[in-house]
Amino acid sequence: MPAALRHIETETRDEDIDVFRAIADPTRRAILDRLWVGPSTVNALAANFAQTRPGISKHLRVLRQCGVVTETKSGRERHYRLKPAALQPVDTWLLRYRGLWPKQLDALKAYLETDQ
Repeated sequence: MPAALRHIETETRDEDIDVFRAIADPTRRAILDRLWVGPSTVNALAANFAQTRPGISKHLRVLRQCGVVTETKSGRERHYRLKPAALQPVDTWLLRYRGLWPKQLDALKAYLETDQ
């Protein structure tokens, strides 16, 4: 296989890592919440957590491998930016369950009204 195709295949494989893995950890969800506000350096992100900078870097690596964040280098610093579109599989999965909430709340309301 030509080297160019192997490179493309590797990039695709990284992005195909399950996005649910990216949001499974509370620290990674907190990092995503912070990046929702705007891009940040790893040092600025690490300042908001009790974990070490290398620990935060490991979380960022998982998020990057899942395609949820991008990393750019500017001099010696690495800047991370949220890629909200990469969370689309989560939204699609949740869509099935969103319809349940109004039904459940309506049923609860009806139950509470008959109980009074």
